[in-house]
Amino acid sequence: MRDRGILSASDLQKPLNKIVYAFMVLCIAVMAFTMLYPIAMTMFNGLKSTQEINSFPPRFFPTEWHWDNFPKGWNYIDLPLFLKNTLMIFAGNLVVTIMVLGLAAFSISRIKVPFHRAIYFFILMTLFIPASSYMIPSFVNLKELGLLNTYWAFWLPAGANAYFFLLIKNFFDGIHPEIFEAARIDGASELSSYTRIAIPLSIPIFATLAIFIFSTAWNDWFWPSLVMQTQDKYTLATAIYKYVINARNLDGSTRFTILFMVMIPPIFVFLVFQKFIMRSVSLGAVKG
Repeated sequence: MRDRGILSASDLQKPLNKIVYAFMVLCIAVMAFTMLYPIAMTMFNGLKSTQEINSFPPRFFPTEWHWDNFPKGWNYIDLPLFLKNTLMIFAGNLVVTIMVLGLAAFSISRIKVPFHRAIYFFILMTLFIPASSYMIPSFVNLKELGLLNTYWAFWLPAGANAYFFLLIKNFFDGIHPEIFEAARIDGASELSSYTRIAIPLSIPIFATLAIFIFSTAWNDWFWPSLVMQTQDKYTLATAIYKYVINARNLDGSTRFTILFMVMIPPIFVFLVFQKFIMRSVSLGAVKG
């Protein structure tokens, strides 16, 4: 059965509805154009010569297609190294989210630890603290612990993400408690209930959080440039900012090819996991 919109075929025949419908389609087309235009412009500029990029009036399509610009951009910086660092941060943050935040949310939601309401509201209050206010204390703590220039500078703070904690707790609240009660009757421990029941049932929320974590690891450049002090530890975003965006002697075609290659992976991640992204819209509402 085909999904039906809010307007039927007969409703669309009314003049006013036609005007409103056409205006909505126009808004969607403008929004799609503004989103796709920068990506297309970056790709086509990467296929132009440097002289054509700087020419006036500018052209959208290149007059000559310089496919050799992509090997030049790939070899300009060590993209595989920076990609590996980014994926290491993503994988560690995901594991910490599942093991630390997941266990904490399970304890508050299902085990009902002492003072669980006070703990829950305390974590909820931390959402109203600006991130810039605890950035310096976090840096000082990591420095005192000797964790600067290591992946733990990302993995350790990942275990204190209040927003992810609340999303996981809300999901656990929606799981029927009879499942865990049956497991306890069969002799399962709380840890066993979490690993064998809660985690398999929570694949949607963890997949959604994986998208959030990947987006943060891929796009964030300020915090990695602050805690990673050697080139071999830079993330992809930090390397792009330092060696591509701020480079003065880099020709424009190579710059655009690098930027376009960095744009591609997040687009594929969105296309593959878009159903989880849509699900995250409904999970974003935090219940009390």
